[in-house]
Amino acid sequence: MKLVGLRLLILLAAAAALAAQDRPVTPVAANTVYVGAEGKFEAAPDTAVLQMNVSTEDSSSQAAYERASKQVDQVRQVLRANGIDPKAATIGFFSVQPVYEWKPRQHVGGYRVSSDVTLKLKDFSKIGPITQQLADANVSESQTLNYTLENIDDAKNRAVEDAYRRAHDRAEALARASGRTLGELSYASVDTFEQPHPVRPLPRAMAAVGTAGAPPPTEEFTPQNVTVTAHVNALFGLK
Repeated sequence: MKLVGLRLLILLAAAAALAAQDRPVTPVAANTVYVGAEGKFEAAPDTAVLQMNVSTEDSSSQAAYERASKQVDQVRQVLRANGIDPKAATIGFFSVQPVYEWKPRQHVGGYRVSSDVTLKLKDFSKIGPITQQLADANVSESQTLNYTLENIDDAKNRAVEDAYRRAHDRAEALARASGRTLGELSYASVDTFEQPHPVRPLPRAMAAVGTAGAPPPTEEFTPQNVTVTAHVNALFGLK
């Protein structure tokens, strides 16, 4: 029984600690109401992020390096052909790794050179030609396309406005139900979050299938909106 009682006290203490986290930092005075609410705002993305991975393997590190250099140069040519300065793209990493073979014994069988290039595009009309030309050139092991909102501050503000409106409406409904009148805001806390989109790479083998005369996979589709959410805790006075 003592053990059960001790566990109950621990659970009650933990529940009290969690409840305390939802309360405002400032002391809650009499004749006040404290509410929390979620808000959101959806905006069309303003930037497309295209990431391409280059990976080559050969018997020597020098040979693998030269093959990787040729493939990356083809990426530069694709960018220039679409009116994009290669300097607009960024390189994330560059690695040279030995490839081990285990028969008849462990030994270095070759070397793999890997790198990735990331390109941000404001002109979405260039996405289809670039991804198709990269697939036709067969230079990228995988391509990943994601849409994002770089100018996100305005979207965050709109989400906060929506969350505050909901919090105010709840507080006003509670005050009205208790026969009181809602007073002025005396405290508020705000948190904002951007809903991440899952990124799924398109393997090179799949990207190269059916590209001749076929429209790019992104053709005629609308990029998914970016959703920003906000949580507002607010303390109002009661009259």
